[in-house]
Amino acid sequence: MEIRRLNGGDAEGYRVLRHEALLKNPEAFSSSYEDEMYYEASDYGQRLDSKFTYTFGAFNEGQLVGVVTLVPEGKVKIRHRANIFAMYVTPSQRGHGTGRLLMKMAIQQASELTSIEQIYLTVNASNEPAKKLYSSLGFETYGVDKKAMVIDGTYHDEDLMVLFL
Repeated sequence: MEIRRLNGGDAEGYRVLRHEALLKNPEAFSSSYEDEMYYEASDYGQRLDSKFTYTFGAFNEGQLVGVVTLVPEGKVKIRHRANIFAMYVTPSQRGHGTGRLLMKMAIQQASELTSIEQIYLTVNASNEPAKKLYSSLGFETYGVDKKAMVIDGTYHDEDLMVLFL
């Protein structure tokens, strides 16, 4: 398993995996497939080439099978914070430590940015495997966002988690 920071050259693989994620696990993302279905690889390429975000990918035999994005805050008063977004591992690779490797890479990147003191993420309150992973890495739940999303008429709560570095 290779874990590395993605760039614009990875845009098509990222687009395919991102669309899979939005279709297979819509409850895990605030974006929907309908929001992003017309995004081209070039749209994702700009995101991946941004110097203000860090998107890491997990590759199995050259195939992108997992991603996570770390976004440090830019405003002066909250520059000590960063956020985890868009965490996804394709179903065939789950349970093999891929998500843990991705999260460790994002945490390591945050710790290397000397201003970052804490990392935030949200996770669907019913996603026990993800919550177990995040807790095992030191994240603590500090709140619940009730009815954070509605998908096909069903509300989903999100747990709010933080890791203090």
